[in-house]
Amino acid sequence: MTALLEVSDLVKTFGTGEAETRVLRGLSLTLKVGEMAALLGPSGSGKSTLLTILGTLMKPTAGSHVMLGVDLVAADDAALTTFRNLHIGFVFQFHNLLPDFTALENVVFPTAVRAGRETPAARARGRELLTRMGLETRVDFPSANLSGGQKQRVAVARPLMNRPDLVLADEPTGNLDRESALQVMDLIAEINRDEGTTFLISTHDEKIASLCRRQIVVKDGVITG
Repeated sequence: MTALLEVSDLVKTFGTGEAETRVLRGLSLTLKVGEMAALLGPSGSGKSTLLTILGTLMKPTAGSHVMLGVDLVAADDAALTTFRNLHIGFVFQFHNLLPDFTALENVVFPTAVRAGRETPAARARGRELLTRMGLETRVDFPSANLSGGQKQRVAVARPLMNRPDLVLADEPTGNLDRESALQVMDLIAEINRDEGTTFLISTHDEKIASLCRRQIVVKDGVITG
């Protein structure tokens, strides 16, 4: 498979002098197009920092970060914002839905903000995604009236609106019961298979990690497995 992104010798340091903390210590990683990988490691290992850098929300202190042939370390903030909007999606542990918006409005809203308006094509894509998530009867429900598992499925659908190349998921099943968590993972696997979207899923749950075809272990700021 073709490489989607490559990071090499990533270093990330916070603070200066005696307060300096080095979180990433020369980490290198390649993700290929269409991979579905789990990111594992104890708290404080550097997983969240790595996801933040891969999502172009923060630059490393040193090292290289190339995705789709673009040098993201050299890019300025405006270029990073454009790149992120076009190519990267995010799913978080907390769904962060707007409670007064319907499921469909929550899915379409970020795209509408970027485009300056809500288009029929965007609504059609949103309905398609929610139907694939098993929410065809909940499309027009206010998100406040959805169950926890349903809300998280909406949160998975939302970043897929623009067909990103990469979705970064930070503990996406952490607040769900086992049945709901497995349903969400089934849906992620379906999108990965059918649309070729690359997923990197940070998790502490070994069962969730086992559902991914690759497990990447971070410890003390480097990849150990």
